[in-house]
Amino acid sequence: MDSSSTPLSPIISELSGLDKYDIHSNTQSEFSEEEIRQRSISLIANLVRSRLKANKAWDLLSHDSDLAIHWECANYITVEKLGMNDHGRVHAIVATASALQILEYLIAGGIVPDIINSGMGDLDDAFLIVLTAALCHDIGNEVHRTDHISHSLLIASPILDRILPQIYEDQERMARVRAFILGSIYTHHGDPKPLTIEAGAVCIGDATDMTTGRARTAYDQGRVSIHTISALSIDTVQIEQGQDIPIVITIRMSNSAGLYQVQEILGPKIAAGPLTPYIEVRIECSGEINGSEKQILSGMKFIQGTLIR
Repeated sequence: MDSSSTPLSPIISELSGLDKYDIHSNTQSEFSEEEIRQRSISLIANLVRSRLKANKAWDLLSHDSDLAIHWECANYITVEKLGMNDHGRVHAIVATASALQILEYLIAGGIVPDIINSGMGDLDDAFLIVLTAALCHDIGNEVHRTDHISHSLLIASPILDRILPQIYEDQERMARVRAFILGSIYTHHGDPKPLTIEAGAVCIGDATDMTTGRARTAYDQGRVSIHTISALSIDTVQIEQGQDIPIVITIRMSNSAGLYQVQEILGPKIAAGPLTPYIEVRIECSGEINGSEKQILSGMKFIQGTLIR
């Protein structure tokens, strides 16, 4: 059954408060990591506060000492040992905020999450799945970057076994939700491809964490790579509800090097999963402030896996 085929009237009624939070975009720029974290926490809290199960999961996971240690250790390996951008607490929270925002805009655009379309759960379950998978998706980096996805599944399992019984009394429903969470963690890199709407939201939310401030730590430590240079070129990432298409992601960059983030990281994740028809990426490049860089690209779009002018 197609993911958009379920009647939407009950879902739309649950989303009647969409505008009351006054959250129409998720914009990142060169804030400090703490500022980025706090903004993302506020967005998550707003998106889950009316959903009892997702809100309970957010409360449990955001205060879980084991998860906090996993984030810390994963970040140490990726930043200190591998010279990569942050993959710890801040990345997890930023990715979660973006993934939840994507989910909300998809639903507002008439796209039904697979947990609902399958008859296995409701809208609250969908938000809990995306929230939990996004928060736990990268913790396997604490073991090693190589095969970190499988490590994340292994490490996340006891966390799920600890928190989900505090939310679900129905054991069968809990088992189904757990399966969706694990599937979303396993496909967050886009390979293997995400198979559910929820997994697609986690995968793309992960890739939107790409702005200047997010690469600053590795760069300041002298770890210069295409990952840091391209991320330093990204000024803002804005996720908005579209008119003809459910989601528009607008990326503003000061240097054409930022195209690497779009073409090699974000683009393939969009193209790999079920959200390809529902997302348009717009690219704006202003050039360097002092005019020293020749402007190579401007006004580009990434649509259904193809970069076009």
